[in-house]
Amino acid sequence: MSTTKSPSFLRFINSFRYALRGIKTSLNKGEVNIRVHVFVAIAAISLAYLLHLSILEWSVIIVCIGIVIAAELFNTAIEKLVDLVSPEWNHKAGIVKDIAAGAVLIVSIASAIIGIIIFAPKIIDLFH
Repeated sequence: MSTTKSPSFLRFINSFRYALRGIKTSLNKGEVNIRVHVFVAIAAISLAYLLHLSILEWSVIIVCIGIVIAAELFNTAIEKLVDLVSPEWNHKAGIVKDIAAGAVLIVSIASAIIGIIIFAPKIIDLFH
């Protein structure tokens, strides 16, 4: 058996490297919204641990976190692309950015509601 890695395997490994570089870039390049989402995700995970969520509740929280952060990454990518193809102010470019930001807002609100549904009863029980 050969120990040489195939080109397709190397492309596969590089795809992870590129994806991680994209996440790192979004966190390091002054993207405030992604940092807020990551902070809230860490807070939610910490609270989930402290409140001993069930496997199902953990699953729902993790899916919500993943969707919100992915949506924010998509939004950032769209904003960068729009800025590249339309460096000067353009009404239609602004609409595209607003729509992408609206998608993030929708998944963030839905995730916050889910968080309230899962966490609120457990927090209330702590005080009873």
